[in-house]
Parts: sequence; C-alpha cells; structure tokens
Amino acid sequence: MSLEVGQTAPDFTMLNDRGEQLSLSDLKGSNIVLYFYPRDDTPGCTKEANGFRDKQTEFARLNTQIIGVSKDSVASHQKFKTKYDLNFTLASDENSTTCEDYGVWKEKSMWGRKFMGIERTTFLIDVDGQIQKIWPKVKVPGHVEAVFEAVKAELPII
Repeated sequence: MSLEVGQTAPDFTMLNDRGEQLSLSDLKGSNIVLYFYPRDDTPGCTKEANGFRDKQTEFARLNTQIIGVSKDSVASHQKFKTKYDLNFTLASDENSTTCEDYGVWKEKSMWGRKFMGIERTTFLIDVDGQIQKIWPKVKVPGHVEAVFEAVKAELPII
C-alpha cells in the first residue's frame, strides 16, 4: 500500500511499551509523529530516538505526540526506552500489520542479501487523522528538526 498526503491515516492497534493496547483512533485530538524504524538499540535507530527524546517537550507544546514503531517486542522496547531514557511511546508491530498498512515493510538489500524489513519512514498526522507529510527513506541527521519545523508550520495547535 502506498499512502499519500491528504489521505486518512490507517487506524492501528498495537501494544505499547507498557504492554497496553494503543490505537490511532484513541489519539484523535492530538497531532501524531508516527515514525517507523528498523530495530531497537542499533546506531541509527538510537540516534533518531534520542533526537525525538530531546525535542519531545517542544513537540508536546504543539499538541503533538511521538510514537516510534518497530517489530521489536514489548520487552525489547522497555529495555530500549529505559536504557536511553526515552520519554515518548514505542509501539510493537511484531506481526508487521501496521508496517504493511503504512507501506514501510519492504524488500531491502544488504551485502548482496535480500530480506524484508522496515524502511525508515515518518508520517505526520493531524488532529483529525489526516496525513499531512511523509518522509520516506529517512536519513537520521537533521530529520527530527525537519519534522519539528513541519509541525510548527503545518499543523493546528488545539
């Protein structure tokens, strides 16, 4: 599936890092930064998570919640969150349903080997559940700042 700006973001239900169900429909009324990343506690994913952690208070002032999604287990998310003092929600998509719904579960290639994995992608979703911006194939340096600037420029603060 390929999503586009202006579409309604697909609803999801996943377990969060506390083992509780988290659904997009439960978050209406907040802007959402939904970012998909390959794996907990790896260099690029850690740098991206730390960037969102460091800007979380500023995002919150703009009525924006940050949710990081990977296929890692709830237990892995708990360890990752504790190790780096992450102050936002991580969601576990172990069965890849949400990754597939958002079109980020893709064939990748490394050292000549092909495999399925998450393509680092971020979605900016407004208070009504509409996709306002998509960053595909994210490069970590400068990404959090670009997302923050888009939130400031494009989304209503309620």
